[in-house]
Amino acid sequence: MAFAAERVSNPYGIAVTQDGIVWYSESGVEPNTLVRFDPKSKSFSRTKIPSGGGVVRNMVATKEGKLYLACSGVNKVAIAQPH
Repeated sequence: MAFAAERVSNPYGIAVTQDGIVWYSESGVEPNTLVRFDPKSKSFSRTKIPSGGGVVRNMVATKEGKLYLACSGVNKVAIAQPH
């Protein structure tokens, strides 16, 4: 199933958490979002980036499951703790 926003989104910054979930930033849509892909169930979900995100060019997953997002253009680092 494709999201309507995918046609105009610009996936950027990608990380994989220890549980195998793939995360990436979806720039080019308002608001910027954090997309979760579960390869086991082949399902996608998305959530807004709390800081707005600017353009998330880099993302790092910690072993605790947090995501650090480098938000260009807004001079912020977002820290997300997805479930």
